[in-house]
Amino acid sequence: MTTSPTKLSRAFYGASIADFIHSERNSVLGRIAENSGFSIETTQRDAWRSQITILQHELLSFTGRGWVFFEFSVPRLGKRIDVLALIDHVIFVIEFKVGESIFNRSAIDQVWDYALDLKNFHETSHHCMIAPLLVATNTLNVNGVVSTSHHNDGVLEPINTSPEFLKDTINTVLQLSTGVGIDASVWESGRYRPTPTIIEAASALYGNHSVAELSRSEAGEKNLAKTSVAIGHLITEAQANRKKAICFVTGVPGAGKTLVGLDVATKHMDAESDLHSVYLSGNGPLVSILREALTRDEVARKKVIGQKLRKGEARKAVDAFIQNVHHFRDAYLSDEQPPVDHVVIFDEAQRAWTLEQTTQFMARKKGQPDFNRSEPDFLISCLDRHPDWSVVVCLVGGGQEINTGEAGIGEWLRAINDHYPDWEVHISPHLQDSEYGAEDTLEILKDRENIHFNEDLHLAVSMRSFRAEHVSTFVKHLLDRQHENARAVFQQVQPRYPIVITRDLNKAKRWLREKARGTERFGMVVSSQAQRLKPHAIDVRSPMDPIHWFLDDKDDIRSSYYLEDVATEFHVQGLELDWACVVWDADLRFGEEDWEYRSFVGSKWQKIHLAHRQMYLKNAYRVLLTRARQGMVIVVPHGDLDDSTRHPSYYDPIYSYLADLGIKEI
Repeated sequence: MTTSPTKLSRAFYGASIADFIHSERNSVLGRIAENSGFSIETTQRDAWRSQITILQHELLSFTGRGWVFFEFSVPRLGKRIDVLALIDHVIFVIEFKVGESIFNRSAIDQVWDYALDLKNFHETSHHCMIAPLLVATNTLNVNGVVSTSHHNDGVLEPINTSPEFLKDTINTVLQLSTGVGIDASVWESGRYRPTPTIIEAASALYGNHSVAELSRSEAGEKNLAKTSVAIGHLITEAQANRKKAICFVTGVPGAGKTLVGLDVATKHMDAESDLHSVYLSGNGPLVSILREALTRDEVARKKVIGQKLRKGEARKAVDAFIQNVHHFRDAYLSDEQPPVDHVVIFDEAQRAWTLEQTTQFMARKKGQPDFNRSEPDFLISCLDRHPDWSVVVCLVGGGQEINTGEAGIGEWLRAINDHYPDWEVHISPHLQDSEYGAEDTLEILKDRENIHFNEDLHLAVSMRSFRAEHVSTFVKHLLDRQHENARAVFQQVQPRYPIVITRDLNKAKRWLREKARGTERFGMVVSSQAQRLKPHAIDVRSPMDPIHWFLDDKDDIRSSYYLEDVATEFHVQGLELDWACVVWDADLRFGEEDWEYRSFVGSKWQKIHLAHRQMYLKNAYRVLLTRARQGMVIVVPHGDLDDSTRHPSYYDPIYSYLADLGIKEI
């Protein structure tokens, strides 16, 4: 290491090991505390003092060979690494558990998560050996066992060690590995390019991070920022000129439409401001999960800086920021005043209800037999009540309709054309693409004067999978039965994003557990029509709680990690797993010319003839097959010759088709 870091904004303290060793302990402690930016609890100060004492002793023999950083920021996780030591060619991620005499599972996962985060998202760490070390300060005679991972990506298995063996453990890692020495200045200036889950992203935005911080690639960052800025300009212009506008944002699957919507909403959370915005979604599980995640995160964030916040108080603010679109709708059925919000962001706008569905619901559930508006029409009318200005932002996904009565985006266009001639319309040109199903409806707007097409309203770069951006394209070709295209794209995807198949559910579960590291989340997903998986202990009718499934840890039997409760397309749409097991039932079968669509009624499978119901089922599998960020296993059961509802002839062609695409069996 010949040069020193030029900026230390991501760490509370950074210095060469030589400078650190020869500094007064209180001087180091003072710099850490000063750069933390908040008042320090006594327990935290004592923990830092203990870490400094241990490291000044254990790193002495590495003087002149590296650098050390305290409290290094990991924005995606909203946390800080206790200590990073760059020694020769290895990055040591050191997590201290001061006063602990055991190495518990959550602490091991924590240090593993930090190491994986650097490997995956910190540019200058991609090609380095990374060793996660867990130091429980009250343990004795624990000499760390060094072992590589079967992932073979340069991240070692977590190493548990007592303080007195830290030096020996570091030496062992250095002796068992090779590589190019790390230049601290180059390393520290590397860009951090994360791909957060939507839950992580929402928490980060709510904690005042920028949307640009949450993008993995320069293209993704530019794309997100452009779209967010375009919407911001539209809102500012509407307010300044006292006019009303609606805009339609499109994007490839996983491109960050929800992220953009949350970004706009978090920028205008002040309820006293005219620009106050609300994020709405008809996706009930998504709303519940985001609300709970933000509430937990806000309480934890306040606790870190020594403030007490009751969960109920935190939830009130979160509930005002993220709402269920149906609850918003119902509130303004009885209240004829304008909404408190001038700006409303509708996520998954294509899932709003048709005129028929809304009319039936209003008559049956709300006692309004004469209601004859589609949901988009009524929602726009609520914002139209403002005497001055308002903006509606519709985030649109293609091929995402999965439930009866979902209108697609055409209903919004018809409503705006038929009833709101004075509203400006801002449209992504890609709304004309076939997967949005709006080509015919757009024709009726062609002569409208106040319509504007804006390329900045399209998100073109997929961010869901940081391992392979072409997963959604592969799934599209797979479901469209475009064999050659699917095979070709699969060859691009497979090297970094493993997709495998099996007939054995237990093999699939073992595969998931072997692949996932740290707290990487894995789970089992199935179609809501997959009713003949009961012999495999999979019952889609069995109630599961999406909050526990997505947010709770490995010790909770209700979490996805247990691989007992399964989620359907309704639970997982808009959310992600790191690793997924997709179990394919006989509801979507491989026919000679096209898929055969089935629904299980009573004691037998029945054909689905209606085109829109066939579309819902196909889209359900599209959702399931695009949930995983890092890889997936697809299980196609063998079936049973003695069970007419699970005959092998229903399953074998599906398996053969997937194998023919090049997907390997485990």
